Amino acid sequence: MPTPNSLQGLIEKASLYLNDESVEKIKAAFEFGAKAHEGQTRKAGGDYIWHPVAVAEILAEMQLDQESIIAAILHDVVEDTPYTKEDIITQFGENVAEIVDGVTKLGKLQFETPQEAQAENFRKMILAMARDIRVILIKLADRLHNMRTLGVMRPEKQRRIAHETLDIYAPIAARLGINAIRIELEDLGFKAMHPLRFAVLENAVKKARGNRHEVIEHITETLQNRLAQENIPARVLGREKHLYSLYKKMRNKRQSFSDILDIFAFRIIVNTADECYRTLGTVHSLYKPLPNRFKDYIAIPKPNGYQSLHTTLFGPYGIHLEVQIRTETMHDVSEHGIAAHWHYKDGATLEDNSPSSVEVRAQEWVKNLLEIQQSAGNSLDFLENVKIDLFPDVIYVFTPKGDIITLPKGATPVDFAYAVHTNIGHSTVACRIDKKLVPLRTPLESGKTIHIIKGKDAQPNPAWLNFVTTAKARSQIRHYLKNQKTGAAISLGEKLLTKALRTQNMAYDGLTELIRREIAAALKLEGWEDLLSEIGLGNRMAGLVSKQIHDLLLGTEDKLPAKEPNADMPLAISGTEGMVINFANCCHPIPGDKIVGFISTERGLVIHRDDCHNVKKIKNQPEKMLDVNWEEDNEATYLAEIQLEVKNQRGALATIANEIAKNKTDIERVRSEDKDETYSVMNFVIAVRDRTHLAQVMRFLKRVPIVDKIQRI
Repeated sequence: MPTPNSLQGLIEKASLYLNDESVEKIKAAFEFGAKAHEGQTRKAGGDYIWHPVAVAEILAEMQLDQESIIAAILHDVVEDTPYTKEDIITQFGENVAEIVDGVTKLGKLQFETPQEAQAENFRKMILAMARDIRVILIKLADRLHNMRTLGVMRPEKQRRIAHETLDIYAPIAARLGINAIRIELEDLGFKAMHPLRFAVLENAVKKARGNRHEVIEHITETLQNRLAQENIPARVLGREKHLYSLYKKMRNKRQSFSDILDIFAFRIIVNTADECYRTLGTVHSLYKPLPNRFKDYIAIPKPNGYQSLHTTLFGPYGIHLEVQIRTETMHDVSEHGIAAHWHYKDGATLEDNSPSSVEVRAQEWVKNLLEIQQSAGNSLDFLENVKIDLFPDVIYVFTPKGDIITLPKGATPVDFAYAVHTNIGHSTVACRIDKKLVPLRTPLESGKTIHIIKGKDAQPNPAWLNFVTTAKARSQIRHYLKNQKTGAAISLGEKLLTKALRTQNMAYDGLTELIRREIAAALKLEGWEDLLSEIGLGNRMAGLVSKQIHDLLLGTEDKLPAKEPNADMPLAISGTEGMVINFANCCHPIPGDKIVGFISTERGLVIHRDDCHNVKKIKNQPEKMLDVNWEEDNEATYLAEIQLEVKNQRGALATIANEIAKNKTDIERVRSEDKDETYSVMNFVIAVRDRTHLAQVMRFLKRVPIVDKIQRI
């Protein structure tokens, strides 16, 4: 339990790297915090102030600056005491107050569910991180101390907090390269989530430690002696893998503990990067390396700035040795991540902020999160997208200019395009990998060069959401499609309402801005475009809305718009209206067909052929039916389905596909199955301009010798 000794420990740790003036400010912050939290206690016991002091001590161990230490001591003051942000500004300055505000939860707002509250708190924290990355360092230290004292909570609350820790905070620590905090958070979270499994695994490791202790000492001594022979000064550290990493390996690979040979790993710490590569050659001459188990994170650092050489060796006694080789600086970064670049010496400025530094990488990540946040529909969507981004098993690919792009394993060319720039993602039409044209859903592999082919009028395809893996790609596609759908819904809603108003002897253009505002208010909508969007999406019927408008304006004849001519003209369809006019897959209407429209909730206007069997089912809802026809000079393409009976022979499908391509006609889908021993039935969905174009394609295919019958479905 923290005690006044904790303050002494904090002061001693801070005094190691901060000047006397800074230490005095930390003491003043303690006095302020103790007064603010006076009378408050924690469930773990003791005065509340010892929690923020313990959080500050964790940061002092990482040698963070005085503002971070002060903000840590005060991080709960605004949330839990009568003191305000302005009080902190007066006493400790704007920077400290902003950090405290970023850490403070949205406790005074009401949310419908705990999940929504968690998501909104997380969004606020990310926005605060964008202003000052130290916010997340304090939040991680706060979570670490809470996890250390979690035992006093009810079991279900322990599991909820542990789940959140493993789900969000440990991955954030990993993403920022703060390995020491990540490991402790994972082990504490594992212990709270699965106490029995933790105890069994901990006991198994203790037994293995006793059995293998001499082996580890022997390997350490052997490595040190060989490096000394090569005149490479080095420290060799043998370590146990932490329990949560062992548990994940057992779970993911479905292995028992006895099957895991590499529960110990070795770190070799040298002085220079050149010595890292010399050391690699030395250990490979001592023990044989396992194929495909070498990774060079010095040449290509991890996204969080981590650098080391990784190799796995065949060691003595059948043991696999996992070896990491790094410099002292790399070791510091691997343990403390971005915190290693926030060391302040007597109020000095930040250390080197070169483009390769951990801090710059962290800022780039936060910038990427901001883009996701701006395009996310709500806090829950944002949190889910960030979770995707927090679990990357990464690959490294190249742009045509040789720049390295880091992506999660399983990423596709579409993910790559959005990683380069949002506009490139939006305009993607094709991709070449190492100069070879590939489908956009192809998983990328490390070392490949990716060339994105853009289209002038291209736009995101909703089908991309089925295979993209990065949070940025997913959120940007959804954001674009949502905006497109809204714009298309407004346009269609205007057309439908215009037509409906004609039946009430009213003209759409006669509705003044004042009338539109009054109507929207009467229908309890924020604005006129909201009404049009509701109509376009099928959530409100244009006929009913037009009658409501007529009734609202009845008795105020001066407001009634004039009757518009051609009231019974069908709605003209061009095929380019956007995402809220859909062409039914059951009958694939194309220009030249007689068509009918059906208003469907959320889907908007669905176009069927007049003779479609599904139209018979919906004709009993006349209020949702709409007369439509094709616009003249229509240049769009439409899908049509044809069915062929083809003689069975090798390459028949390829023959038909090639013949269709000769007509400059694209194939959208194809399905083939045997009819009997002699014939196969093939269904092709192809893109055509109209009935004339389709007839030309069918006549051409009819002349192919292996085609026996052809018909439109």
